[in-house]
Amino acid sequence: MRKLLLSVDKLSTFVGQLFAWLIVALTALITWEVISRKLGAPHAWAFDAQIMLYGTLFMMAGAYTLSKNGHVRGDVLYGFFPARLQATIDLVLYVIFFVPGSIALVWSGWTFAMESWAIREHSSIMAEGPPVYPFKFVIPAAGAMILLQGLVEIVRCALCLKNGAWPSREEDVEEVNVEALKEMVHVSDEDLAAAEKAAAEKAAAEKAAKEATR
Repeated sequence: MRKLLLSVDKLSTFVGQLFAWLIVALTALITWEVISRKLGAPHAWAFDAQIMLYGTLFMMAGAYTLSKNGHVRGDVLYGFFPARLQATIDLVLYVIFFVPGSIALVWSGWTFAMESWAIREHSSIMAEGPPVYPFKFVIPAAGAMILLQGLVEIVRCALCLKNGAWPSREEDVEEVNVEALKEMVHVSDEDLAAAEKAAAEKAAAEKAAKEATR
């Protein structure tokens, strides 16, 4: 079971990291368009293309973010709850809201995309705008990915209720990997503790010196 859960995590991670490269394409497109406008040669289709790139990136990153437990939640109280209570809350919300919403996204998104394909829909923001029907197939694809990852999260909740601890997840690069940073600069926990102690002593000495000069 753990291997199956991590396999879906890996799939979501692969898809998320693959579409993350759209950031590079989006940055290049915006930079090119800004320069073109400065030179007096703007491109009318660039605005639509930027929206499509960002929309695709945003939608296809949903399952990846869910696999890393990275979506925003009201963590004021949740973080203090025991694991089984967290799993109970998550399970109820997944079953009542998440699964029906994801199924609706896939179903309506597919209908939406097929209708757009049937008429070869183009952007209406400008005359002879770029085609949008290929982009609309991202909606059901993203919905299917996040639904699959959501089913894995439901299994995780069930395992947590059974074992009293959350199952492991597929690891990925964190924004700041503190342990790797420590190894890179050859700093141990003892060194950090000594530095903090020295800083506290220095601050106390400076405070005492200021009070003595009053």
